[in-house]
Amino acid sequence: MDQGNTSEDESVGPSEDPSEDEMPRLPPGLSEAEAVEALWNVRAQRRQASPDLPETVTRLTAPDGSLLYLVGTAHFSDSSKKDVSMTIRAVQPDVVVVELCQYRVSMLKMDEITLLREAKDINLEKVQQAIKQNGLMSGLMQILLLKVSAHITEQLGMAPGGEFREAFKEAGRVPFCKFHLGDRPIPVTFKRAIAALSMWQKARLAWGLCFLSDPISKEDVEKCKQKDLLEQTMLEMIGEFPALHQTIVAERDIYLTHTLRQAARCVEAPPNAQKVPAVVVGVVGMGHVPGIEKNWEKQLNIQEIMSVAPPSRLSRVMCTVLKGAMIGVVGYACYRAGGSVGRALLSLPSVKSLLETLRPPPPA
Repeated sequence: MDQGNTSEDESVGPSEDPSEDEMPRLPPGLSEAEAVEALWNVRAQRRQASPDLPETVTRLTAPDGSLLYLVGTAHFSDSSKKDVSMTIRAVQPDVVVVELCQYRVSMLKMDEITLLREAKDINLEKVQQAIKQNGLMSGLMQILLLKVSAHITEQLGMAPGGEFREAFKEAGRVPFCKFHLGDRPIPVTFKRAIAALSMWQKARLAWGLCFLSDPISKEDVEKCKQKDLLEQTMLEMIGEFPALHQTIVAERDIYLTHTLRQAARCVEAPPNAQKVPAVVVGVVGMGHVPGIEKNWEKQLNIQEIMSVAPPSRLSRVMCTVLKGAMIGVVGYACYRAGGSVGRALLSLPSVKSLLETLRPPPPA
């Protein structure tokens, strides 16, 4: 039995365009109960008992008989999008769970062109937002990891997360299907990752991320169907830091297993609310599949991987030094610009936001 109930199983509504949902048409004059039962029967007819699914799909069974079809994907892959679509259409799930948290849910609603532009454009506003959300060190690390994603995006001309958008679209076409966010909140992951590294390790990791420039082809992406491209790129760079692998991959394997098991519970079938085993589709990076399989039948302690240790004294000192340096840069720019221009510079929203970010927190 899992300890704690901190799963990120938030539901997200289906597409707002009814023409895209392809829901079955029902005869007029049905009562609400009759319509529910009719839709339930339509879905049961569509659901394949022994579906022929892609090799990237792993089937797991819960103690109550509920089924999980786990689709392992590459985050930059057209083939993965097809695998997700084929699986959802074949098994007509009760729940779809994706490897996203509420901090990354915006990628479900953006179109490909907007996502490409956003991934490539890492500006001051994004840096400020990351620092406000995660703290100075974790925020900067998040920006550096975004740079890795942006590098792959630029190399391939393809935005990340296409398989999640495909899952979101297909879930909206299945009667009664719920859509859950199954990943650990990204601020917790970054804060735990940063806390696990020494200052020297943080500097080395940041250096490697800053100078990432290896070319990547679409063929490389498809080869990575056995290990997700983004995670493989990260793992190659953080191979010297086992603690970082633990927080970014292994702990999230545990969290994803927990949310998938929460989703794989019996559901009530009309008309008499009888409990029947659920069918769940999970969409995760290929690198998480072995960990989820390994943890599927284990006892899990989610609270243990949700806690964030307070920063060390050295980390607080370094943060203070960095903040002081940034304030000094702004101050020097104002001095060089002169009185009136300096005041105009300080009145800019971006500079105000930066200074607000750097302001020390009030005493407890």
